[in-house]
Amino acid sequence: MAAYKNPVPTVDIIIEIGDKIILIERKNPPYGWAIPGGFVDYGESLENAAMREALEETSVHVELYEQFYTYSKPDRDPRHHTITTVFLARALKGIPRADDDAKSLELFTSDSLPDTIAFDHRDVLMDYFRYKKTGKRPVP
Repeated sequence: MAAYKNPVPTVDIIIEIGDKIILIERKNPPYGWAIPGGFVDYGESLENAAMREALEETSVHVELYEQFYTYSKPDRDPRHHTITTVFLARALKGIPRADDDAKSLELFTSDSLPDTIAFDHRDVLMDYFRYKKTGKRPVP
């Protein structure tokens, strides 16, 4: 039987609290700050994966309000080829606290982003902040 080498589906969740967003500092490689997110489990929808990952990494229950964009560059994750669907979410309840594979957690604005951002998340965040200002989405 042939073995297929396929990209791995992931989700990332830009969680808004007022005019700031949550980023987590990763405790595992690749190190740096990142948008909360992770792998989609077998049998799980993208939406459920996003809500689960948000809660696991930030201790916050979220309301997904928009599917933002899908990023698929083969080198976006140095570990392997992933395809991520990014959701925009509002924090509903819970006190933001780093959990699971998050070392720490902080709130940021477009003017206060950290220097070291993992994966392609700086590009994702630039797309997000541009979208919030202009209403223009990324284009393929």
